[in-house]
Amino acid sequence: MDMRHLRCFVAVVEEMHFGRAAERLHLTQPPVSLAIKELEEELGVTLLERTSRRIVLTKAGEDALRDARAVLAAADTMRRRARETSQGLMGSMSIGFISLPAYSFLPETLRRFGEDYPQVRLLLQEGTTDQIAHDIESGRLDIGLVFRTPDLPASLDSVLVRSEPLVVALPESHPLARNRRIALEKLAQERFLGFERHQGPLMFDAIVSTCMRHGFSPRLFAARQMHTIVSLVSGGLGVALVPACVQALHREGVVYRPLLGERTAVETVAVWRRADDSPLVRALRGYLPGSTATPSSTPAPRW
Repeated sequence: MDMRHLRCFVAVVEEMHFGRAAERLHLTQPPVSLAIKELEEELGVTLLERTSRRIVLTKAGEDALRDARAVLAAADTMRRRARETSQGLMGSMSIGFISLPAYSFLPETLRRFGEDYPQVRLLLQEGTTDQIAHDIESGRLDIGLVFRTPDLPASLDSVLVRSEPLVVALPESHPLARNRRIALEKLAQERFLGFERHQGPLMFDAIVSTCMRHGFSPRLFAARQMHTIVSLVSGGLGVALVPACVQALHREGVVYRPLLGERTAVETVAVWRRADDSPLVRALRGYLPGSTATPSSTPAPRW
């Protein structure tokens, strides 16, 4: 069955005029009349009763109209989905992330992306930088948000997304909590809460090197999650050097203060397979902070 016949039939019924239907379809009237005649011959029924003054839809035509609209809608859906798939506007994408983006830009990034690409299913997985990089390289993840590291495999590419300073988290009752800025060397005798090196080597190294520059080696007490570290600080079990975005946790009993004379920054990068030309990965990168790309100007329609 010719889809053009169905489109002509629906247009004639909706316009109740062959001339107007032809204009709507950007055709002349004779091909439209011929399409209706050929459709009637194929179905073996009369669809339209024609008089000199009007067009009347027959009972068989009413049934055919309902079916024709359903067929055209299904065809349009198939065409749209094929186009969206080829353009990367639907499907699924797996994203790995360390905890820091979840405290800062990741929720807003995913919200905006989801609004523009509602047909895309996002699969999220939290992990460490090393684990995420390995999973991207092996194909288990499509893109990751991790600490900047010089040890990325050559098969991966990256771009800087966010750079933020370290701040010190103190118990609210700490004597230095009243200060606007903290001289780190005044905390030399404190217990520092942070990741073990095998869990967060880049944060571990940043904390140790920052303390060493201020003349001491920190006494470290290990915790596995950033929110756990902040909770332990609130309980008075120690202090912590954390990226500034962690202040979003708003834990009661904890104050955050910038460091005096210290500009150590923690950098988050987006990482993906260098050979991956996935339009979904390219699209998501356009929504990340600091991206030079711009989100698609023709996002997926919302149905």
